[in-house]
Amino acid sequence: MKTSSESSVKETLSVVVIGASGDLAKKKTYPSLLSLFSSSLLPEDTRVWGLARSDLTDDALRARLKPYLMKSKAHDENLVDAFLSKCFYHQGTSYGDVDAYNKLAKKITEYEDCLCDFKHNRLFYFAIPPTVFADAGKAVKMTAMSSRGWSRVIVEKPFGNDLESCKKLLKTLGEYFHEDQLYRIDHYLGKEMVQNLMVLRFGNIFFEKMWNRDCVQCVFCTFKEDIGTEGRGGYFDQFGIIRDIIQNHLMQVLTMLAIESPIKVDGPEAGNDIRDAKVSVLRQIPPITVDECFLGQYEGYADDETISNKGTTTPTFAMIRLFINSPRWSGVPFILKAGKALDERKSEMRIQFKDAPGAEFMFDSRCPRNELVLRLQPEEAIYMKTNVKEPGFSSKPIQSELEVNYEHRYYEEKLDEEKKSHPDAYTRLILDAIKGYQAPFVRDDELIKSWEIFTPVLHQLERENVMPLKYPMGSRGPEGADDWVKEKSGYVRNEDYKFIS
Repeated sequence: MKTSSESSVKETLSVVVIGASGDLAKKKTYPSLLSLFSSSLLPEDTRVWGLARSDLTDDALRARLKPYLMKSKAHDENLVDAFLSKCFYHQGTSYGDVDAYNKLAKKITEYEDCLCDFKHNRLFYFAIPPTVFADAGKAVKMTAMSSRGWSRVIVEKPFGNDLESCKKLLKTLGEYFHEDQLYRIDHYLGKEMVQNLMVLRFGNIFFEKMWNRDCVQCVFCTFKEDIGTEGRGGYFDQFGIIRDIIQNHLMQVLTMLAIESPIKVDGPEAGNDIRDAKVSVLRQIPPITVDECFLGQYEGYADDETISNKGTTTPTFAMIRLFINSPRWSGVPFILKAGKALDERKSEMRIQFKDAPGAEFMFDSRCPRNELVLRLQPEEAIYMKTNVKEPGFSSKPIQSELEVNYEHRYYEEKLDEEKKSHPDAYTRLILDAIKGYQAPFVRDDELIKSWEIFTPVLHQLERENVMPLKYPMGSRGPEGADDWVKEKSGYVRNEDYKFIS
């Protein structure tokens, strides 16, 4: 594989998974690398080197990974074994064990030396907690950077828990790596619907004409889970739903929805063009205040045995209203909604448009508002809630949808047609890092601006020990949530409409 369509230089790739024995690595990192391998998107001479503290051999690591790699029905055992033959392991006493990195770097160099005419690239994947980023970064910088190709580092979130900790983390990694070497991964930026926004918005003249305060009533970015913390309450209780979902995932989605057109969305400069546009959006959002928050906590949350503070006020449900003070969006409410233990699993972007002028007078009936919905999960889809005449003798407007269901339109197995590729978010993003495409990764100034918006209200909520409203597991959220949305956004729900997938 060539990292540039114009390059004819042969290249090798060494992927170093730091934290190779952990959950993230076996559930996300290695399966994503397998998907790239199976699609012939990795250089032929790629090797994957794992480093962690566990006492494992190469074969023991392979045995540990194999059940997770076999979960996908898309890969047969021969393919999985072929991939595993390229996976190796090295033990360290810690994630900053310089001696261990030195020995691992020597192994990598010995392999690279067998391919002397190649450019030797190295991708380091930090599948480790942020508390050890500094130790690992320093060790990598001292011992393992490539001298005959590029070196890049993929860093997992969370990127701090407030503005001060974020700046500290940025400074730490900045001591060892340039910004163009750092790929801060937020997997929501790798989702099909989020990546589709550039084409949808700027490739269709009718959407761009409607995408503004003149036509849009309100915008929703929603994340719902039908499960609770499931034994991970101790971790979750340190962050809460605002930090865990809204400040990063949903804010990334919001900026992609709201940006002005970048100069380019493809090519070598596109990464900074897109991220410059996202930062411009963030600069136009004032800090959140407490009265723009609606918080909830599901009943029984504190019963999780991993939560030590049984009087915890950590929210598991939150809705936040914000505004973007730009000529395009001034006065349009944006609602960010996230919650655990709700009635369904769903993640979507929803734009509700204003009432059709004069429609109620013309039809002697309320005309439901148009809505554009982009469903991220489950089963990606795009549909526009559109008014049509009620079938039969009536002329009453009723709501139906113009829909593209990705599962049926692009991914479903057909008799005489090869199934289309449907990579997950991590697979897309790792490939983008290999290609050097930084647009779907979070830049340092994005992080700072986002934390400036959320840090004041987070500190106030914790300082004042604000208690969220209780709600039953499996419900839509706390009582009063729908009324709060209506009051804060002007959203009108069409109770007669039901989406049929």
